[in-house]
Amino acid sequence: FYFRNKHRPFLLFVSLLHVHTPLITTQKFQGRSRHGLYGDNVEEMDWMVGKWLLDVIDKEGLKNTTFIYFASDHGGFLEAHRGNSQLGGWNGIYKGGKGMGGWEGGIRVPGIVRWPGVLPAGTVMDEPTSLMDIYPTVVQLAGGAVPQDRAMDGHSLLPLLQGTAQRSRHEFLFHYCGVFLHAVRWHQKDSGTVWKAHYATPVFQPEASGACFRRGICPCFGDGVTHHDPPLLFNLSQDPSEANPLSADTEPL
Repeated sequence: FYFRNKHRPFLLFVSLLHVHTPLITTQKFQGRSRHGLYGDNVEEMDWMVGKWLLDVIDKEGLKNTTFIYFASDHGGFLEAHRGNSQLGGWNGIYKGGKGMGGWEGGIRVPGIVRWPGVLPAGTVMDEPTSLMDIYPTVVQLAGGAVPQDRAMDGHSLLPLLQGTAQRSRHEFLFHYCGVFLHAVRWHQKDSGTVWKAHYATPVFQPEASGACFRRGICPCFGDGVTHHDPPLLFNLSQDPSEANPLSADTEPL
């Protein structure tokens, strides 16, 4: 692919099976990690991205002309277990995981960008963005224009990445579980504070586990969710773990 297209613009989309159950890992990487089969799978994915993609781009002299975006589609699958081995990842301080339309553990994913000579290295961007932003970003890079006959939910990432914009254009992000709206994020323009309201949350089993172990994965509706009226409200800027719901007493604003 690189050899056929290296002298003209190209788009390469690679969707890896890795870090997804059943964690197919070659013998070469089994036992490489201190974190079991999941860690082995992460290490093999890292090797594949480096060896098959980044190294080839570098060797072909395409490093400074190629925009690379690495991301995931959702957070770790907490319910995936085999015996005592956790097969579906870990979401750190964030509550919840895969299949959950609202909690941060199901929404926050890696977002790593590389474009040497154009984007400064080592920069950390702390603004709400979305995988929906990939499409308008790619269109802008290709010199095209997004359709004007419909509303586009994504925004080009280039102004943020290049430093010409300091704030994300996403004032609101709507988080669905299937077709059901579970949560809404508000990026308050005048302060930069990020608020989030939960209208429905999954019923964790056991209650304090942060996952739905008895069901295998959390449902989106029915008896598997709790509806909140008024909604649960969190200040993500101060409470990214969504541990302390706000009330009129604790947060008059």
